[in-house]
Amino acid sequence: MPEIREYELFEIREPVSQTIPFVYNSPHSGRIYPPEFIAQSRLEGISIRRSEDHYVDELFSAASLLGAPLLLANFPRAYLDVNREPYELDPRMFDGLLPPYANINSLRVAGGLGTIPRIVAENMEIYARRLPVQEGLDRVESIYKPYHAALRRLIARTHVQFGFGVLIDCHSMPGNVRVAGSNARPDFIIGDRYGTSASAELSRTAIGILEEMGFTAIRNKPYAGGFITEHYGRPARGLHALQIEVNRAIYVDEVTLEKHTDFPLIVNAVTGFMRQMASYVEQFATDTALAAE
Repeated sequence: MPEIREYELFEIREPVSQTIPFVYNSPHSGRIYPPEFIAQSRLEGISIRRSEDHYVDELFSAASLLGAPLLLANFPRAYLDVNREPYELDPRMFDGLLPPYANINSLRVAGGLGTIPRIVAENMEIYARRLPVQEGLDRVESIYKPYHAALRRLIARTHVQFGFGVLIDCHSMPGNVRVAGSNARPDFIIGDRYGTSASAELSRTAIGILEEMGFTAIRNKPYAGGFITEHYGRPARGLHALQIEVNRAIYVDEVTLEKHTDFPLIVNAVTGFMRQMASYVEQFATDTALAAE
C-alpha cells in the first residue's frame, strides 16, 4: 500500500458475550476514502460514493446488543470489493501483466465490478489512468485477505460454540429494483443462492418475518447472494449464509445520500427482524434443517 492508514480498515463489534449463533457482516458500507484513491479517481464528491451500501452498518448496528458479532468494512467498495473472489481482476485496468491465477473472465469483471472495481453505479469509470499491477495485488494482500480471515474466525468460533452458525451478509439495493415481470418494488430481498447456501426453511422464515412487519420481501431475484454467501454457506455442515438486501429508497435519499426522517423506524424494524430470527433459530436449533448433519 502507498502509505500506512490512519484508520482501521475494518472493525468487529463484539457483544459482551455471544449468546446467539449469528454472525452479521456489512462488507460494502465503508465510507472512509483513502486520499491516494481520491487522487487516482476521476470521480469526486457523491459520485464516487454511488457503490456504497449506504448506512447498512447503522441499520444492523444492534447485532452486538442482541448477542452477535458484527463485522464491518471502513474502506469503500469502490476501492476494494471483498464480496468477490480474491483475484477477479480486469487486465484493462492495469499496467503490466496480472498473475496467471487471476480470474479475468468472470461476468463480474466483464461488468466492471471485480475485486477492484472499474466502475461505480451508472457505469461511471473510477480511474483516470491505469493502476500498477502490484498496487492491485497489494490491496488484496493487505485488505481482502485480513478481512476474510476475520470473517472466517467469527464463523468458526460460532460453529464451535453452538454446533452450527448463521451468517447474515448485509447489503442495500437501488430503489428502482423491480420484481421480474411486474412493477412491484421489493423492500427486502433474501438471497440463499437458490437454496444452496442456507436451509430453505431459514429463508422462508426470514421472508415471513419481514412480510408480517408489513414489508414486501422476495427470495433470490434479482439478488441471490454474492461470493460471501456462496463461499461460506455450507448447510450440510450446519453453516448457513443468507444475503439480505434492503431497498435504499425506504431509508435514504439516493441523490443527496441524506437519511430520511424515518430512518430510526427502519433501524427499529431491522432490529426487530434480527431479534425474531434469533428467536426462531433458538427455538428450532436442534432441527436437522439447521444443525449439522
